[in-house]
Amino acid sequence: MTTKIQTVLLTGKTHTTASHREGAARGDELVDIKLSIPGKAGDGIEFTAIKMHPTAEQLFAGAWSACYTGALGLVAKAKKVTLPSDMSVDIEVDLGMTGAAYFIQARIDVRMPGVALDLANAIAHAAHDICPYSKAVHGNIEVATNAVATDAVAA
Repeated sequence: MTTKIQTVLLTGKTHTTASHREGAARGDELVDIKLSIPGKAGDGIEFTAIKMHPTAEQLFAGAWSACYTGALGLVAKAKKVTLPSDMSVDIEVDLGMTGAAYFIQARIDVRMPGVALDLANAIAHAAHDICPYSKAVHGNIEVATNAVATDAVAA
């Protein structure tokens, strides 16, 4: 049973693009480890000369995004579709509350320039069905999976 979040406290975001290595993915930024306290600006555990680090929600989104990108490749291969080199996956994981209880929810947006939107949606949803991270949260949290139109279409 999933619970809809009433108040979002923070959102961990990741943007993953295909790398030049077969089946690999990379994030936009380096992932370093630092403890932080969600929702409390300036109340993180500070270490001198250490860069700011991601929250648990960002780490989860990053790991999920890398796994999900691999699942997209498997689904596309099975459907005999070549994924564009500029394909990207954005995953946002919200930490929030409903009443006094804490929950997470997520959004997955997939951009496949040059791939028809209906086919991109089919690939995105099939990848969600086989991705181990998606399976782990299935039925436990709200997840919206969408292919995002990236090419302007003349009316």
